[in-house]
Amino acid sequence: MRNPDPFEKMDEKTPASEPLEPPERADPPAPPDPEPSSPGLEADLRVAVGRLARRLRAQRPDTSLSLGQGAVLFTLARHGRMTPRALADHEKVQPPSMTRIISALEERALVRREPHPQDRRQHLVDLTDQGRALVRQDTRRREEWLARRLAELEPQERETLRVAAEILDRLSRS
Repeated sequence: MRNPDPFEKMDEKTPASEPLEPPERADPPAPPDPEPSSPGLEADLRVAVGRLARRLRAQRPDTSLSLGQGAVLFTLARHGRMTPRALADHEKVQPPSMTRIISALEERALVRREPHPQDRRQHLVDLTDQGRALVRQDTRRREEWLARRLAELEPQERETLRVAAEILDRLSRS
């Protein structure tokens, strides 16, 4: 049986003198529980992504850089110069940690600080030519290694990875 809608027209049985009451406000329904993933998917994915990340890190031309320092170089290469605060937000670290990373990169002449054009209290961080060259070299080595591994796969497997890469990117941003 259908639940009556309290806002439908009153029928002849409802006296016109009785006001029509709005329905009681109920809490919104809880979101549905996420569908469970395949048993072990979380562990399998964690292990596979971790192993691939380690293999890619092993291709780095300069292993003396910390992972955080490398991430900052790649962020600046991808997005251009940024304030230290914007870098900290992007890399999801606290500003004091980002200050230490920037200082270490600056000591190695991989980044430089420039005055902010609109706000004299701030500065922008940008790659130096040496920093840009390191990012290019790093990218080339990692992508060459990955291209060799991908060439060993069947075309359908590569297409599956293309779709999975988009999904993994979404997961990494959540």
